[in-house]
Amino acid sequence: MAQSESDILKKVRKIEIKTKGLSNEIFAGKYHTAFKGRGMSFSEVREYRIGDDVRDIDWNVTARSRKPHIKIYEEERELTMMLVVDVSGSRVFGSTEQTKQNVITEIAAVLAFSAAQTGDKVGCIFFSDTVEKFIPPKRGRSHILMIIRSLLEFKPQSNGTALSEAVRYLTNVNKKHCTAFLLSDFINPKRDTTPLEDALKIATSRHDLVAIRVSDPRDKVLPDVGIIEMCDAESGEKIWVDSSSAAVREFFAQQWNSRENATEQLLKHNRIDMADVSTDADYVAELIKLFKKR
Repeated sequence: MAQSESDILKKVRKIEIKTKGLSNEIFAGKYHTAFKGRGMSFSEVREYRIGDDVRDIDWNVTARSRKPHIKIYEEERELTMMLVVDVSGSRVFGSTEQTKQNVITEIAAVLAFSAAQTGDKVGCIFFSDTVEKFIPPKRGRSHILMIIRSLLEFKPQSNGTALSEAVRYLTNVNKKHCTAFLLSDFINPKRDTTPLEDALKIATSRHDLVAIRVSDPRDKVLPDVGIIEMCDAESGEKIWVDSSSAAVREFFAQQWNSRENATEQLLKHNRIDMADVSTDADYVAELIKLFKKR
């Protein structure tokens, strides 16, 4: 059933009230220190000195002058935050009071209001197996509320997932350094593994990426409730499963663990911090844990 205009506005307002308070609780005024450096802009070139980072060497100037020179950067006053949000079919699933979509929307709002309080810009990329919508970075409360509203009522054209498409688009659309949060259940098809690895390698060389995986208890454990029909929310494929079989339940759990481990290894390899959030748990505790270690 389609939501009325007043229902949407009430939900937006409710999320604003809740997440503004949580933003203060999580960051406690230390929002910028949670990130590995803000945007850096090129300032000048000078001769290399012992102790300088060799990664900053300007090879063009070095070749011309025949003396090693490095690039000097100055910290930009503002940070740009990009919310890269999974809107594929699996996001609407939830076996508890919350769906993945509910949790992702609230976390996105917490992050956005944290950025807004320090005058930073916030943008958003909605993706399925393609980029569905791009909201360019801007400042201000009205912009944040527009993003929240979009998260609540957006209807994607596709139900599939391809994380590589979102990461590649992020790199192409943001030429300057930004902090990007990948908000997804990371249920990504195997065929996208190599493209995603390539996309992350490029993206992490330019931006600070943070992964927030939102899952549901029933993603991990199949309950013993007899013969049930299961439907893949992304492909639409349906199968009948005997959940009373211990072997079936064990296979289900192994499949999840394999996918979970593969995701964690991929992120770790690319030095991407991750928070693991479940729809039946307190995401605030997980976010605090994430930002304390950064």
